[in-house]
Amino acid sequence: MLNKDKVLLGIAPIAWTNDDLPELGGENTFEQCVSEMALAGFTGSEVGNKFPKDCKVLKKALELRGIKIASAWFSSFLTTKPFEETATAFRKHRDFLFEMGAKVIVVSEQGHSVQGMIGTPVFEYKPDFTENEWRKLASGLEELGKLAQEKDMNIVFHHHMGTGVQTAAEIDKLMNMTDENLVYLLFDTGHLVFSGENPEQTLAKHINRIKHVHLKDIRENILGRVKKDKMSFLNAVKAGVFTVPGDGMIDYEPLFTLLAKNNYEGWFVVEAEQDPALANPLEYAIKARKYIKEKTNL
Repeated sequence: MLNKDKVLLGIAPIAWTNDDLPELGGENTFEQCVSEMALAGFTGSEVGNKFPKDCKVLKKALELRGIKIASAWFSSFLTTKPFEETATAFRKHRDFLFEMGAKVIVVSEQGHSVQGMIGTPVFEYKPDFTENEWRKLASGLEELGKLAQEKDMNIVFHHHMGTGVQTAAEIDKLMNMTDENLVYLLFDTGHLVFSGENPEQTLAKHINRIKHVHLKDIRENILGRVKKDKMSFLNAVKAGVFTVPGDGMIDYEPLFTLLAKNNYEGWFVVEAEQDPALANPLEYAIKARKYIKEKTNL
C-alpha cells in the first residue's frame, strides 16, 4: 500500500497549455489551470511558462488553491556546450525551485535532441551519443547533482523520446555511469512505452534511484500511426499519442504494486500532453484522479 503521507499527487500544466506547442491551449490562463488542478483533487504542479516568475506572486496564487510546486523541467546541454553554460542556468533554476519548496529538479539532456523539431521523425532520427559525450553527460550530471545538494535537493534525470537517453539500455548505461548518491531517475511510464520498452522491468531495475514519477498513458492506435507515418514527437503529441493513466494501453497495477513494495516517497505527477481543444483538461484531470484513487487508494 502506498503511503498517503509520503506519496503526493500532482498534475502538469502541459495539459492546459503546451510550452513546446503554444497553439495548444494558448487561450487557457494560469489561473484557470491551477484552479482546475485543485478542483480535480490534485495538490501539486510542475511549472509552466504561464506561471508567474515572482515567487511571492506564485506562492500566493498556489496557496489559495492548496497547490505546491513539485518540480520543473530543466534542459541541460552537457554533451554539446561548455559545462559552465548549463551550470549557470541550473543555479538560477535551482534557486527558484528551492524558494518554491521543491525537493527535486527534473533534468533532461537536450544536446542533439530532436524532440522539439516538428518536421523530424522521432524514431528515425533519435540521437546516439559518442562515448565522449556519454562521459560528458555522466560527469556533468554528477556536478549538477552536487549543486542541487547544496540546497538539500536532488536531480532526477528525465529519459525522453527524441533524446540520447530514451531506451531502457540507455537508461541502464547512464545509471551505471553515475553516482547513485548524486544522480537519480525520473520514471516516466509513457516515454518508456512510447519507446517500445517494458516499464515494469526498468522500474524494478532502478527502483532505488527513482525519486520522481510521471504518469502518462499511450493510445496504442495513435502510436501505430506515429511509427507508420514517421511522425515527429510534437506531431505525435498533436495526434493524441499521450493520454492520462487508465485511458490507454499501460497496465499500471504492477507498477503501483512495485512502487508500494519499495516504499516509494515523492510525487506522482500526471503529465499527459494533449490538445486541450480535443481533450478537456479538467475532464481528463478528473478522470486521472479517479483512476489513481481506484488503483492506489491515494
